[in-house]
Amino acid sequence: MSESSAASGPLDPQSATPLYVQLANAIAEQITSGSLAPDRPIPSEHRLAEEYGVARLTARRATQELRERGLVITVRGKGSYVTPSAEE
Repeated sequence: MSESSAASGPLDPQSATPLYVQLANAIAEQITSGSLAPDRPIPSEHRLAEEYGVARLTARRATQELRERGLVITVRGKGSYVTPSAEE
């Protein structure tokens, strides 16, 4: 999956846009393109941190951003899942 994340564009630490927003945008793009299907989990915070080369806290903030946008829901102890309405 690391190739697909690289294809969606690497994160730019020099950008004025915070890294967590850039990461959330990258994941949102995967959701809208259908790479991440509704009712399916997104990668864990640990995996996102490894794949994108960011701190785990940055991955956590990105997941929180996606929840606020209504693209994912988080089930404690199970992970974060793409919402059924996210593809619309």
